[in-house]
Amino acid sequence: YEEKQISYQQDHCVLDNYTIEFEHVDFEYEKGVRVLQDICFTAKEGELTALVGHSGSGKTTVTNLIARFWDVSKGAIKMGGKNISELEPDFLLQHISMVFQEVYLLNDTVYENIKVGNKQATQAEIIKAAKIANCHDFIEKFPNKYDTIIGESGSTLSGGEKQRISIARAILKDAPIVLLDEATASLDADNEIEIRDSIDKLVKHKTVIVIAHKLNTIKDADKIIVFEKGKISEMGIHEELMNNNSIYARLYLTVEKYNKWQL
Repeated sequence: YEEKQISYQQDHCVLDNYTIEFEHVDFEYEKGVRVLQDICFTAKEGELTALVGHSGSGKTTVTNLIARFWDVSKGAIKMGGKNISELEPDFLLQHISMVFQEVYLLNDTVYENIKVGNKQATQAEIIKAAKIANCHDFIEKFPNKYDTIIGESGSTLSGGEKQRISIARAILKDAPIVLLDEATASLDADNEIEIRDSIDKLVKHKTVIVIAHKLNTIKDADKIIVFEKGKISEMGIHEELMNNNSIYARLYLTVEKYNKWQL
């Protein structure tokens, strides 16, 4: 039995790379209610893959399936060539950092909230992560600095401050795969610039999958995947999709039009 366990760990707990592959994936929340249908794509190691589409088109479900919050109903998701259903959930999550719009923070100190990213981190490493995430300066202004209690769900912090602490966590974890539900979507312009700079530092040399709400932010993505009603309708780089003059082009031009509105 022990030999089998050792063999299992050797065979299943080593990833040769961090490329993510969706192979004919279907997903149903409940029987008969299909959310994703025949999803096929590859998010290559070290590249940024953007998921776009209307609300409810299946983008968030894709990221939840990668993290195995749910399992696929049909098909397979592979990471480094291994089916993630064969990986231990804890092992899988060690390789993934997540930064979403809704940030969950503990009713604890700023220090402990950042340390969630890596329980073995030293004080110097935690402060370094905070500096990279552009949150060290505002933390230093708190009454007790890193020892300040931030309240349940970060109730004493602004939206931008919560996001930057969430990014500091992810930087401290330094996982090779980053899942982003575009964290700047609901922030003001000043906070958006700060957080976009923090995210740029976080995702360097990672396998990144981002749910994009502001399409102008993902023009340079290595791959853009357009979802519509649980299916992939288009896939390519920005220039290709604009030339297609289909869903992505219409979405992009609509966003550009709204961006020019002034009050």
